[in-house]
Amino acid sequence: MELEELQSAWTQLSDELNHQKKLTNKIILDMTKQKYQNKFTTITKYETLGAFVCFAIAFFVILNFGKLDTWYLQVCGILTLLFLIVLPVMVLTTLKTIKNIDILNGSYKDNLKFYLKTKNRLLKLQQVGIAIGFVGLFFIVPVTSKIISNKNVFLTSLKTEQYVIFAITMIAMVFFCKWAYNGYLKVTRSAQELLQDLE
Repeated sequence: MELEELQSAWTQLSDELNHQKKLTNKIILDMTKQKYQNKFTTITKYETLGAFVCFAIAFFVILNFGKLDTWYLQVCGILTLLFLIVLPVMVLTTLKTIKNIDILNGSYKDNLKFYLKTKNRLLKLQQVGIAIGFVGLFFIVPVTSKIISNKNVFLTSLKTEQYVIFAITMIAMVFFCKWAYNGYLKVTRSAQELLQDLE
């Protein structure tokens, strides 16, 4: 009788230990998932704010599109609208996808593979956005100049101070873009390390 009680107690203790282990693993996974999602929260807030600014500017351009009275200003206007609408939507969609990877389900290998694919897409979008941002100055400036001051920059010669302001803007953009892209690299690297720790 004592042997049966001992075996029963041992089995019960073993079951409780297994249950405790599963519970601990679940808590660790939940905490890791929360940490992982928090990595992208700040970036998502900044990108959402930036998207609203872009959409507001795009709305302003649409309302004043009639002021773009030449075919080349209209082309610049269309390019400006595409830049202000399409790129923010693509970035926010990719951020949502990467932030909501369900690390609790699926295999480690599949989750990491999907993460790496989505991370590379996000970083590529940032690179494209930076490149278009620099090129975009050449089609955004004419649109804003025509809408705001009714001046066609293609038909007027620029003054020295305008060249200086343009050069300063380009330099400031280089530093800002480098800082922002490094922030993306840091966050995605940190999130990847979190996922790799689950192995």
